[in-house]
Amino acid sequence: MQKLKQFLRDVKVEVKKVVFPSKDELIGSTWVVIVSVVVISVFLGVIDIALAKLVQALLR
Repeated sequence: MQKLKQFLRDVKVEVKKVVFPSKDELIGSTWVVIVSVVVISVFLGVIDIALAKLVQALLR
């Protein structure tokens, strides 16, 4: 039980050291993630279609 109490005290100390992002930083980071996901999805979609057509052409 003593180890648990010490662990929780240590967690409390470490959480005080955390610097949380501001609302503007959070919104900016969210947009970066959304745009990155869309770009990568489009890229992978184009590659998938190209490879599917290539395989289709090879199998004819």
